[in-house]
Amino acid sequence: MSRSQKNKKKKPWKWALFGGLVAIAAVVAFFVYQGVGVYNGLDGFSKPKEESRFSQFEEVAEEKPPEWEGTERVNILIMGGDNRGLKKSETARSDSMMVVSVDPVTKKAHLFSVLRDTYVDIEGHEDGRINTALALGGPNLAMKTIGGLLGLDIQYYVYTDFEGFKSLIDAIGGIQNFEVEKNMNYVDNADGNRYDIHLKKGIQDLDGTTALQYVRFRHDAMSDFTRTERQRKLLNAVADKMKNGWNLLKMKKIVDSIQPYVESNIEVSDMIKLAQLGVQTHIAGQAQVPPMELIGDKKVGGASVLSVRDDSELLQFVQDELTKDTTATPPAVAGSGNATESNGTNGSTNGNTANGSK
Repeated sequence: MSRSQKNKKKKPWKWALFGGLVAIAAVVAFFVYQGVGVYNGLDGFSKPKEESRFSQFEEVAEEKPPEWEGTERVNILIMGGDNRGLKKSETARSDSMMVVSVDPVTKKAHLFSVLRDTYVDIEGHEDGRINTALALGGPNLAMKTIGGLLGLDIQYYVYTDFEGFKSLIDAIGGIQNFEVEKNMNYVDNADGNRYDIHLKKGIQDLDGTTALQYVRFRHDAMSDFTRTERQRKLLNAVADKMKNGWNLLKMKKIVDSIQPYVESNIEVSDMIKLAQLGVQTHIAGQAQVPPMELIGDKKVGGASVLSVRDDSELLQFVQDELTKDTTATPPAVAGSGNATESNGTNGSTNGNTANGSK
């Protein structure tokens, strides 16, 4: 075989090797691009003071949240607010409040929805509805107030408005096959009816607009009670969708789409640790705080608010919830199943025979 023929034989392998190297380089470049882009996007969640919607609040040493070392339980307060019609120096009340509590050892997460009309002591201010803590003192006061109610040290917060929520849902491709349990209708004349609610009962796909309608609706007999249930239900669906491998690849797009609307005190390094933890974590339980059995009615200035019947019982309720795992398969009860059948009918027969019965 001539040298030229040998070169022709080798040439396809050279091209295959070259093509493989190009493919590897492209993949590496993609992930570097994604990594840098995601890092910069996440870093944008922590706004400088001049850009923060909470710039009017000064840091108070007593309200500073504890630092997370990475091995102990981490608690994150998620707040949603309605910023419509507010001036730059004004802060909305937290329209919704949810605490995500994660044990990094057991990889279990628990969700606690806080009823916004719960009447509590707000340090440095008079007693008031718990959702006013954000407007009175900013995120640090909100974390301290809500953490005090639950008996948890809250290290982090994430705040977003309506548009941030819609952007997140759209960026992950919506939520598919989601059950809307009832017809929901509400006309909101603000902003040219942009946030009207019109949902039909049934299994359907939700985009950002319809998902926002679902979590906002509270115009039924149970008002905020059923709304917090719906918020936890949708957050479960979002968490499942975010663990999807395709959404992990789209993380830069997701982060870029929500970055203008989200504010948080989580440093990028901690976000990355939390993201890694989140992929390994499952939601083991969820609850409303205060639970129905610990809610008392109270009138303040002629208006109805929700009081806590017993603070110590509420703290114990939260701790009990943290030990539960609703996803775990319950242990088999001794004597159940086939054993029950054999020890039931047959045992009864044998017993009767032993007693001389025919």
